[in-house]
Amino acid sequence: MGSKSSNQARSTVGFDMVVKDVMTKDVITVQKFESVMAVADMLATRNISGIPVVDKQGKVVGIITQADILSVVGVRKEHTFKDLLKHMLGEPFLERRMGDIVGDVMTSRVLTTSPQTNIAEIVRIMDEKKIRRLPVVDEKNKLVGIISRADILKAVLRKLR
Repeated sequence: MGSKSSNQARSTVGFDMVVKDVMTKDVITVQKFESVMAVADMLATRNISGIPVVDKQGKVVGIITQADILSVVGVRKEHTFKDLLKHMLGEPFLERRMGDIVGDVMTSRVLTTSPQTNIAEIVRIMDEKKIRRLPVVDEKNKLVGIISRADILKAVLRKLR
């Protein structure tokens, strides 16, 4: 068990950190007309679960995730691992989302955040909306970074050490 002051320090972690100090600044992005298969390969080889979709001006127009790509073959969030194995063995899924390009399968209504938002608020949003990452945009909706649960975990661990 930790001391009272240690527990108190832990309970305030996140309120004194802001997104710009924690976010990943060098963000991989794609555009709407790129191939879904190329993006799937990018996600797999770089071991990331989602990529912001931007227009030519760098403004966020969506996000494409592993779940979005899996929906192309009919895998939905409510499917179990057993369902996926059955599908791999030849049993079709009933519902498929069609599309060969990112714009066909991406999530268009994407939540974003500003660089000044405190981390405690980001954690609350991620938990409430069941999301893993948030694109970080400036006042003109131009992408300036991305914040993920992994970024937050690293920052909290640094703070507690």
